Amino acid sequence: MRVYLAPVSVMLLLGLGGCTRQQTVQAQRPSGPIEVQVAPVTMRQIQRTVEAVGTLFPFDEVVVSAEIEGPVSTVEVDLGDAVQQGQVLTRISEEEQRYLLVQTEVQLRQALERLGLENENEKVRDIRQTLEVRRAQADLFDAEQRFKRVRELVDQNVGSRQDLDQAEARFKALEAAYDSSLMQTRNLIRDVERYKAVLDLQRKKLRDATVRAPFTAFVKERQVTVGQYVRPNTPLFVLVKIDPIRLRAEIPERMAPWVKVGQTAEVFVEAFENRIFHGKVWRISPTVDPSKRTFIVEALVENLAAELKPGSYARARVRTARFDEVRLVPVRAVNYVLGSNKVYVVREQQVEAREVKLGDRFEQDVEILDGLKEGEQVATTQVARLDTGSRVRLAGQ
Repeated sequence: MRVYLAPVSVMLLLGLGGCTRQQTVQAQRPSGPIEVQVAPVTMRQIQRTVEAVGTLFPFDEVVVSAEIEGPVSTVEVDLGDAVQQGQVLTRISEEEQRYLLVQTEVQLRQALERLGLENENEKVRDIRQTLEVRRAQADLFDAEQRFKRVRELVDQNVGSRQDLDQAEARFKALEAAYDSSLMQTRNLIRDVERYKAVLDLQRKKLRDATVRAPFTAFVKERQVTVGQYVRPNTPLFVLVKIDPIRLRAEIPERMAPWVKVGQTAEVFVEAFENRIFHGKVWRISPTVDPSKRTFIVEALVENLAAELKPGSYARARVRTARFDEVRLVPVRAVNYVLGSNKVYVVREQQVEAREVKLGDRFEQDVEILDGLKEGEQVATTQVARLDTGSRVRLAGQ
């Protein structure tokens, strides 16, 4: 059987239920003043700090590549190894380079002997004093003297015209030979310089067969194995220098006047809780990213023990040269309600709720930009129970 309630009965039941809830709420309300602790709004001169988040990067990173071709004979280091500047990383077979070096040395020695030089450090001071030029000059002088004698005899009607023609022809031929000797000697001097350059290049290639670390670093990647045939520009290792390590962070553009090169920075990373790593501002970007309204700041952070790793997330606090007089209240005095920050001013044991605008935080205090005056008393406990008109009693009274 279905039971139907009259409209009047339904309204009566709802009214009874409403009265019951109202009585419960009234029962939950405190019967007397709320006991609270208060703190004054104070003025203090503070040093402005800039806090930012960023990523750690190596100070330097380089891909070490082969400069000659050949099979790899030894590999001396591997992933994660610490290497010193000049330390051997790998060796490439130098047999072919030694053969080319000997060949070039022989060619240079032959050219030096033709110039009358004893070693590659000597230079030709006077081209006319070289062996071939001196020989050509002697032959030319002899031909010139003979030509003059025959001409004198012909002038005296003693010598024949045929002898004069032969002497003159020989003189001109040797004169041309002398000029050719000078030109060949100049070319030979150029060949010597070319052989020297080739020899220096071969010696460099021989040195490049031993691949060394360009600076003190850690091995990030090893990309070569023993027996592998490599060519010039083949990547062998990736090295990273991480002491100091770079922190690259984004700073809001409004703080641009506060941040200067050389300012100290305190760096925090998740891997080392309660640890502070110290650094200094090293580089500041001259431009602002229009999409984020931030600019890049780089700080160099000490990393002697190689504890900080590139790619890690980090927070930075930069102490600036700006000092301001600010109004402060304890952080616990601020209550976030429906999208706004409120504090509760206590005056004559009554509460006035005020919306405030917050600034920076300084340990247990927070800056009040607007909404409070110096010396006013604000509640620091029971703030979730307070509102305008609430009656309170100061703790300890």
